[in-house]
Amino acid sequence: MDSALASEQAVYLPGSVRTAVKLLVVGHFAVGKTTFVGSLSEIRPLRTEETMTQAGALVDDLAGTEQKTTTTVAMDFGRLTLSDSLVLYLFGAPGQHRFTRLWKDMTQGALGALVLADTRRLEQSFPVMSVLEEQGLPYAVAVNRFEGSPVFAEEEIREALDLLPETPLVVCDARNRISSTRALIALVQYLQALHTRTPQEKA
Repeated sequence: MDSALASEQAVYLPGSVRTAVKLLVVGHFAVGKTTFVGSLSEIRPLRTEETMTQAGALVDDLAGTEQKTTTTVAMDFGRLTLSDSLVLYLFGAPGQHRFTRLWKDMTQGALGALVLADTRRLEQSFPVMSVLEEQGLPYAVAVNRFEGSPVFAEEEIREALDLLPETPLVVCDARNRISSTRALIALVQYLQALHTRTPQEKA
């Protein structure tokens, strides 16, 4: 699905842009990363989806995703201009654990990451968060609400994911631009707060 913002006028950046920020959208397999990037991107998002095959079923856990027919094999890419001088570049990473090396490569130059999670498979978020923590990349968590998925209190999700008190946790619908925007704002505000901390606060 193409972004609702995509248009010929949005293809080129204004000459006034001086700052570009790289943000990652990560999470386990079939959690909605491609949909999330597509709902926000002002340009036609770059996608590297391929049809899933029986061979892939031997290495990927397809439980609960029987209706999924394609999967990202490299990355998703989208762009969101926040002001005349600031633009965000969104990089969506493939979700399968066999792409761990790619996850690490994609953290290079990124300011932070948004981890999409699914309450039906919260335990599958740990490998992704572990890579971010190993690379020292700050992140926020957005629970992508799927139809029929169990609903838990924020405290229960925080405990299940072992999140630090300061790590932002929000609920979103990756199909909805407004909802996705709110999740992205939570991440950006968190990164801004980290950037403005004094040396004593960072210690």
